[in-house]
Amino acid sequence: MLFVATTVNYLDRQVLSLTWDEFIKPEFHWNDDIYGTITSWFSIFYAVCMLFAGKFVDWMGTKKGYLWAIGVWSAGACLHAFCGIFTESWVGLGSAAELAKATGDTAVVVATVSMYAFLVARSVLALGEAGNFPAAIKVTAEYNPKKDRAFSTSIFNAGASVGALISPLTIPPLAKACGWEMAFIIIGALGFIWMGLWVFLYSAPEKSKFVNKAELDYIEQDKNEETARTEVAPVKKISFAKAFSYKQTWAFAVGKFMTDGVWWFFLFWTPSYLSANFGIKTTEGLGMALIFTLYAITTVLSIYGGKLPTVFISRSGQNPYAARMRAMLIFAFFPLCVLLAQPLGEWFTPSLGRNAAWLSVLMISMGCAAHQAWSANIFSTVGDMFPKSAIATITGIGGMAGGLGSMFMQKSAGSLFTYAAGSTLKDGNVVEMTKDLLAEGFTFVREPLTFLGFEGKPAGYFIIFIVCALAYLIGWSIMKTLVPKYKLITDL
Repeated sequence: MLFVATTVNYLDRQVLSLTWDEFIKPEFHWNDDIYGTITSWFSIFYAVCMLFAGKFVDWMGTKKGYLWAIGVWSAGACLHAFCGIFTESWVGLGSAAELAKATGDTAVVVATVSMYAFLVARSVLALGEAGNFPAAIKVTAEYNPKKDRAFSTSIFNAGASVGALISPLTIPPLAKACGWEMAFIIIGALGFIWMGLWVFLYSAPEKSKFVNKAELDYIEQDKNEETARTEVAPVKKISFAKAFSYKQTWAFAVGKFMTDGVWWFFLFWTPSYLSANFGIKTTEGLGMALIFTLYAITTVLSIYGGKLPTVFISRSGQNPYAARMRAMLIFAFFPLCVLLAQPLGEWFTPSLGRNAAWLSVLMISMGCAAHQAWSANIFSTVGDMFPKSAIATITGIGGMAGGLGSMFMQKSAGSLFTYAAGSTLKDGNVVEMTKDLLAEGFTFVREPLTFLGFEGKPAGYFIIFIVCALAYLIGWSIMKTLVPKYKLITDL
């Protein structure tokens, strides 16, 4: 159930990234900066909501808290479909075709109004989606002893990769056949189906008819440690002030801040990257195959990443935190492959044509797989050191930090790509420079950016790729400095 919920979560999140460049952008006259604004707003609003989502789940409990979360985000996903209707009504135009044909000041109004409409829809989506990981991590802690939590987390967290995996095979064809609006509605409705199943299937392990005595004993094998903790001080709900007083909280938050933006960057921008660098659209067979392969590799490798700490614990007897940090250091080196994505694509395009994109996608997939393996383990460090009563709150704080990191990444990327492309005058308007416009003889208003031999948007992507490649090693180093050794929280 957690895996399916996370899959639906990422399907809903992916609809915009797989439709904006080909369908939404021409209808509403967007550029990369507007798209970057929308994705960064989603990130910051998600971040703020994550801070309170954890408290909400701790207060409501996992069953009701999860129901509220997925209900709100499914409604938010469907709400995107009405942004076009709202824009038409506000601007006074009668159809999507008229919006697309708008020029001059009218086109600017269309772009602005539609952007704010999508910001509202993304806000509702973010509000609900913020509850997914705090609730899922809390359920994982309820149903697994500490030694199994990273592996269990890696399984449900693989839903992020599977959602991204299914997306290119379903969303672009849906948008092409039924319109981009129906893609949002159909994918958004999946969450309501999940809610019906959750009501009847989920109960806490001690109350569940599906859990026998032997299984319950296995689940509660860490109970002696929890009992010892409560004998020192009764377990109570943790306040934000108390949570922020622990270095363990800051270590988790820093690890999320440094790395979540990398995953979200690839989630939101890979389709656009393939279009800008190789001219590949998401509705093409090649585009669907590339994105499917990217997340297929990510899914398979990330699940095994969650198993690695268990291997270290079994073989060396390390405590869970030490085993996880050791595994995370290994995973932190794999994103360095992303440094080769842009050069390989550029170098082999003359000989392989658009098929050179396969080399870039392979390098990106190494970084994405490493992130998901890293993510499964960093989430589990919370349960290693905090009591169950505080897990959702601490997870929410880390999620907020991750959302802040993503906001900076998304907005910086959108602004950088718009700037890097350069601009020219067309029909009296300043527009992004493209190879087609350059071939037609248009002159630059602002020349494209150059960086280490790359020009235009490829230069912008290479700069962001460098940031993505180094983020994990920096994040791990700070985490290790803050919490060098395992230390159980006993004063709650």
